[in-house]
Amino acid sequence: MSENDKQWYFNMVKGRAELGPISPIEQRMGPYKSKEDAEHAWDIVADRNAKWEEQNRQWNGEGYRH
Repeated sequence: MSENDKQWYFNMVKGRAELGPISPIEQRMGPYKSKEDAEHAWDIVADRNAKWEEQNRQWNGEGYRH
């Protein structure tokens, strides 16, 4: 496989950007044009997930009553 057959992905299990095959496996997020793009996209997802987790804690905990 040549470099032309690979694209950047963010490996969500390993927590790092990787150059990999065009067809991704399910633990990869991408493809992206560069390693930096993959890392930036993961930062956005991680920030969003943290906000969702905090909101869920609030809904399931002290601040929210049905």
